[in-house]
Amino acid sequence: MRGILPYLKLMRPHQWVKSGFVFVGLLFGHGWHDAMLVHRVLMAAAAFSLAASAVYIFNDLADREQDREHPEKRHRPLAAGTVGVIQALLLAGFCMLSALMLSNDASKTVLLIVLVYALLNLAYSMGLKHIALLDVFIISTGFMLRILAGTLGVGIAPSHWLLLCSLLLTLFLGFAKRRAELNALSGRGGRHRRVLDDYSPVLLDKLISICAASAIVSYGLYTVSPETVAMHGTTNLIYSVPFVIYGIFRYLFLLHRRSGGGDPAAMLLQDYHLLGTFAAWFITIVALLA
Repeated sequence: MRGILPYLKLMRPHQWVKSGFVFVGLLFGHGWHDAMLVHRVLMAAAAFSLAASAVYIFNDLADREQDREHPEKRHRPLAAGTVGVIQALLLAGFCMLSALMLSNDASKTVLLIVLVYALLNLAYSMGLKHIALLDVFIISTGFMLRILAGTLGVGIAPSHWLLLCSLLLTLFLGFAKRRAELNALSGRGGRHRRVLDDYSPVLLDKLISICAASAIVSYGLYTVSPETVAMHGTTNLIYSVPFVIYGIFRYLFLLHRRSGGGDPAAMLLQDYHLLGTFAAWFITIVALLA
């Protein structure tokens, strides 16, 4: 078992929680009663989970020297030398091939979206990650592709308001990640990630504030828009807004007062406030839409 653990760590299964974005269309599109639709969404989510693992492995291969400069990332299997380059490449290939097979089972559109995701992240690793602002927009695009896989990819029309809200929320998480990296590296950010030399705490704090406020407003407008009320037959989605506000505020608290923000998936799973807030939001949404 000890020999398997470094490979599991390399795949970062805790990051699979990000595939939850694939289920947005199923939840807000009232598609959970359709067994075939649920199956296709599950296949899309599994495909994105494995595709993400392949991307993380490739990124770790490219960044293993820089990761050794980071107080936490230096313990990653490739940076620490517990997994070899050839083994990592074979594992990445297996994950990507499995992802393509699963996505093809969901639909040809999902397969295309997963391919776009893989190619975009390849371009990111090969150089786009060094361009300030664009690097975070590419991270955000990965989340948006997950949403599109769970909506357009399986025949569910996506809500424009939810797409806008998701874009702003993922930009918020991306800029918070960069802020956390600056906090952790104490002026040595450029040695770990070159693009950090183009960011400053003041700039990132402004971008984070803009995205956080805009995400809250856009989600609030979605809950009361005539299109939403007509689709769901209720005006009560507005009562889910406080959970969104508290979750974002809690994230900001962890970023600035608890040295968090570097890994959104890990924070969600480890912080009881965030996990409880998400659970309360999800239960409220299900109760209102059922």
